[in-house]
Amino acid sequence: MEVLSSRVLLRPADPERSRRFYRDVLGLAVYREFGPPDDPGRVFFLGQGMLEVSGKADGGPSGPIRIWLQVRDLRAEHERLAALGAVIVREPQREPWGLDEMWIEDPDGVAIVLVEVPADHPLRRDTR
Repeated sequence: MEVLSSRVLLRPADPERSRRFYRDVLGLAVYREFGPPDDPGRVFFLGQGMLEVSGKADGGPSGPIRIWLQVRDLRAEHERLAALGAVIVREPQREPWGLDEMWIEDPDGVAIVLVEVPADHPLRRDTR
């Protein structure tokens, strides 16, 4: 299989509420909108991937999906998201594997892990 592109698809219970969350609270940039003007699907940039919020779920989120987002400054994001009323499930902390993580939820309870890679972590080391 040759994968040329990928994206995560979300079908939220309340599409507009979720579109506002990803655009206004997380601050993700919009790649494109499509569909009817009164209820558009929206695709957001996710670094090397995409997040599409479109359609509507019949129930809650489908499956145990987690969104992993690496950020430059986890403490600053914690303060910003808390001020915007984001649901913070777990405060920032250093994990046993050496990454700094904070857990939040989107309006439908989809888990979002915000990660900062510390300067001394092996992911930042030059292996040449």
